[in-house]
Amino acid sequence: MKVGVIGLGDIAQKAYLPVLATLPGVDLHLQTRTPATLSRVAERLRLPDAQRHADLGSLLAVGLDAAFVHAPTAVHPQIVTRLLDAGVPTYVDKPLAYELADSERLVALAEERGTSLAVGFNRRFAPGYAQCVEHPRELILMQKNRTGLPEDPRTMILDDFIHVVDTLRFLVPGPVDDVTVRARAEDGLLHHVVLQLAGDGFTALGVMNRLSGSAEEILEVSGQDTKRQVVNLAEVIDHKGQPTVRRRGDWVPVARQRGIEQAVLVFLDAVRAGKVLSARDALETHELCERVVRAVAERSA
Repeated sequence: MKVGVIGLGDIAQKAYLPVLATLPGVDLHLQTRTPATLSRVAERLRLPDAQRHADLGSLLAVGLDAAFVHAPTAVHPQIVTRLLDAGVPTYVDKPLAYELADSERLVALAEERGTSLAVGFNRRFAPGYAQCVEHPRELILMQKNRTGLPEDPRTMILDDFIHVVDTLRFLVPGPVDDVTVRARAEDGLLHHVVLQLAGDGFTALGVMNRLSGSAEEILEVSGQDTKRQVVNLAEVIDHKGQPTVRRRGDWVPVARQRGIEQAVLVFLDAVRAGKVLSARDALETHELCERVVRAVAERSA
């Protein structure tokens, strides 16, 4: 199976390539416009010149069976369009695009071509989060905080807060009938944002504070007098009387802990089986993010 990896930044090098490079039957082809990075990464993986590509045309010419896109978000639309037009099943880092119209167009194009399009919402596959689906979820609270990183609202929401939005959508136990957004922005930069989703018998809160004094990610689901807390995707604490703690095993890879390995395997297994994956549900997350962006803009006006 010929698999292309487009963009060789931190997320590709730290998360995806360690998984892809160890899979049997995967013939890796790398593409980036930065020659030094291409040479360094390919040498580390011991890939020959034939599997190193300086442009997308060269990569497509080898006849890809699948592609992973880890290039900057701004160029996702043009790269994903070319891959889908070539009939290549495509996995792309979130978000599909900064503008909702571009995301809608890419999903429609994938459906028109009958080609898989998957978006990298790895937290749906992270063991600690996936196991929360089995827990009572009358109240869901997710915090993803940073230090010293206020940012342009659209960039912050689509590049980072989107993980919170998608995780809430994944975990809510029923249809959402109420959406509320609160935020604080100053001088065009978003400091914090709070999203509330509510439905029959449940409330879900997503919080991001870019001036929190701590880099952390905490998920809590509770109901029926029990609570489960997942700290930084690694530590699971169940509360019912005396708390019990489960920590990530010493030899569990970070990519598995964060759900990236599982997301890769699900995507490639579908490609091998000829199953077409739809990004229609992922598009709903992008639509909700656009709603958050607009609400922040209205509050800042």
